[in-house]
Amino acid sequence: MNFAFYDLETTGTSPAFDQPLQFAAILTDGEFREIERVNLRCRIAPHIIPSPWALAVTGVRPAQLVDPAFPTLFEFMQEIGALIERWSPAIWTGFNSIRFDEEMLRQAFYQNLQPDIFATQFNGNTRFDILTALYAVWHRQPELFEWPVDPDGRVRFKLDRIAPLNGFAAHNAHDALCDVEATIHIARQIAQRAPGLWAELLANRDKAHVQASLATFQPMALVERFGGGLPRATIGCFCGTSASNPNQVAFFDLDAADPTDLLTADDAAVFAAVDATPKVIRAFSVNKTPALLSVAAPSAEQLRRAEMIAHAPEFRARVGRALAARFPEDLAAPTPPVEKQIYGGFYSHADKALLAEFQGANWPRRQEIVATLADPRLRQLGRRLVAFHAPELLSAEERGQYQTWLRERWSAPDVPETEWTTKDRALAALTEMQGDEEVDPRLVSEVAAYLQGFDVARLIRVAKSFA
Repeated sequence: MNFAFYDLETTGTSPAFDQPLQFAAILTDGEFREIERVNLRCRIAPHIIPSPWALAVTGVRPAQLVDPAFPTLFEFMQEIGALIERWSPAIWTGFNSIRFDEEMLRQAFYQNLQPDIFATQFNGNTRFDILTALYAVWHRQPELFEWPVDPDGRVRFKLDRIAPLNGFAAHNAHDALCDVEATIHIARQIAQRAPGLWAELLANRDKAHVQASLATFQPMALVERFGGGLPRATIGCFCGTSASNPNQVAFFDLDAADPTDLLTADDAAVFAAVDATPKVIRAFSVNKTPALLSVAAPSAEQLRRAEMIAHAPEFRARVGRALAARFPEDLAAPTPPVEKQIYGGFYSHADKALLAEFQGANWPRRQEIVATLADPRLRQLGRRLVAFHAPELLSAEERGQYQTWLRERWSAPDVPETEWTTKDRALAALTEMQGDEEVDPRLVSEVAAYLQGFDVARLIRVAKSFA
């Protein structure tokens, strides 16, 4: 199957409250021979203030954010959606993509009313993450790579350091297209130097394969990395599926504890074991291409403990209920912002059909479609898009509401609930950047001038620029 290697550059690190600015992708065959490449950019959405640090890292200048030569974010996501459909089926692959780029794409599809926010997982598509593969290499065959080490002795797993150290000669870090080329280089090195490990990791992109492996109750190695530490493997076995999420499973650490006592313990003890630190029972997602590897020679004790769990279905069911109860829904909590409701339920067939029509319609028809959507999330996001791109369709009252919303968004208080970059936060970041000798002072000046535009007068200018 073909690989679709891709990378995003963004306005910040929050999938919910930032946006992509650049999407680069290279389609290859199974031997990493290039078939096609794309490099797309877009303008910034009116409500988003970019992180100045993100601009410094990516090299994007403020003038590019509003360059009329670039498409809007809405048009940009239409291009990406069409590309994913055209390249399907493929293995959508990146570097830390499942944790970040995938979530950023989903949010951008969701907020721009694409009918399918899971485009890289349907229509024969699967996904794969080269960073996760590197963790597995570190665990099983660390001699295959040179590993970058900081002066304090810490091993780093950053693409811009590990790729040049292992033969990639032209790495311009934080340019999406160059990052894609570097990711392909690392993937090729793993596939060529450790074909058995590569095949084992690739198989895990199919959650049915992961589930079948777990169902054997054989000891397996789950390779993970936490914080800034080194990747480490837990030798364990399957011990339950979440009662509320079939994609989340429990994994019993066969070296950390003997399951004997837990098998007969009450529910409170099982629930405590799921939340205990250090972990005896870990949780992971079978649909996120985990680094779940075979163990060549499990110990007799590991095999004995795994067999006990295999013959304890009631225990596994109780673990599943404990997993589901870890994060109970707080019915008294305020309704989260619409961006945080992305996983609040699947769309109805009727709404999906309307979203498909929405993508190809003109803005007056889009406004009509928004009013007929059953899902309140989609209606809210749709009204926002109409305000962004066709403000002339708004009533005087709606224009006032839109301007108030923008003003409140840009000047929101600095509290935990404000998860996006506000004008004050951006100005504070600029102050930090002024004391950093590695930051281009011209960029600081340009960003400062750009931020001054986020005032009442800009409310009208922004609306007109997206008309």
